Amino acid sequence: MDGGDRQTVTGGGRHSEGRHGNRSAERWHGEGWHPPGPIRQGLARLLVRGNDAATRWVTRLLGESPTAGRERISEAELRDLVAANTVLDREERRLIDEVLAAGGRHIRELMVPRTEVVYLDLRLSVARAVRLVRSAGHSRFPVIDGSPDEIIGFVHLRDLLIRPDVDDVQTVGELAREVKRLPGSKHVLAALSEMRREGQHLAVVVDEYGGTAGIVTLEDLIEELVGEIHDEYDAVPEPEDGIRPSEVDGLLNLTDFAERTGVDLPHGPYETVGGYLMARLGKLPAVGDEVAVGGEWRLSVLSLDGRRVARVGLTPMVSVSAGAPLHEEIPAPAIPAPEATVLEETGAQLLVPATRQPTA
Repeated sequence: MDGGDRQTVTGGGRHSEGRHGNRSAERWHGEGWHPPGPIRQGLARLLVRGNDAATRWVTRLLGESPTAGRERISEAELRDLVAANTVLDREERRLIDEVLAAGGRHIRELMVPRTEVVYLDLRLSVARAVRLVRSAGHSRFPVIDGSPDEIIGFVHLRDLLIRPDVDDVQTVGELAREVKRLPGSKHVLAALSEMRREGQHLAVVVDEYGGTAGIVTLEDLIEELVGEIHDEYDAVPEPEDGIRPSEVDGLLNLTDFAERTGVDLPHGPYETVGGYLMARLGKLPAVGDEVAVGGEWRLSVLSLDGRRVARVGLTPMVSVSAGAPLHEEIPAPAIPAPEATVLEETGAQLLVPATRQPTA
């Protein structure tokens, strides 16, 4: 850097040397003043720091916080500031809004539930496991010891497919990697930071009783911030053209359901639309069951996947037919978590796929 660009910090603050510095020096000399020397500068720093320390000590002694006088801002005010900001473009404002929304959400709200996960038993042979996972369309599979509550690790698709010519490994359990576990109450942003820092792409979500509630992937957490990420291995996503859909997936969580349909469902001992229906019905749902929502909409069970609500219909109340009676608005009862519907094949427990197969 040349002499006109250099900066220095003195006891009085920061000023530029060079042309501006020479002009300031001339003014000081003309008024009979001289720049402070290094001893005076050091003494000034000590006095300022000592004064700050004494102020903090006296404030704590009086039982007050040193930051008590600072202005605090609520999340709503922060959202208003971001919305009114003209420097940020639309996409940047949307991303900040998604981050603020994700800050209050828990991983149990976006996990893949245990009934939708593909498990491999540790005693399953590698050859048999390869044949089973080829049609799964995913890359990581939890390894269990007889039960989804006994997850001992996970295997990657490459662990099964890319094997040496001379291989002594016989079972899936010998290939299992250590798996990360997170409580379902952990916040999304904290889980994302922790998994990224540790290089973990899959975690088992543990409920309050110590059992397996489901799994969550790093991609699930990222999608919570930037939106859905689709590739050639994903099913064709449902179109979002601004028109309220007439039916949705029963696994859609309440927040996404409200965003997609504009209908807010009350919170309770459930995370999904299907769970809300089950709570309102007070029984295991059957195709054709309906409930009223706010006197304006009705939700109906269109199809089931085992005991789970697979598809939910959404229609205005003006078109209510004389078919199945609508249930009254009643408090939702607590619902025990359903057990996994297991399809066993030589030790493997196969459920609906959960994690993604890597792209080529």
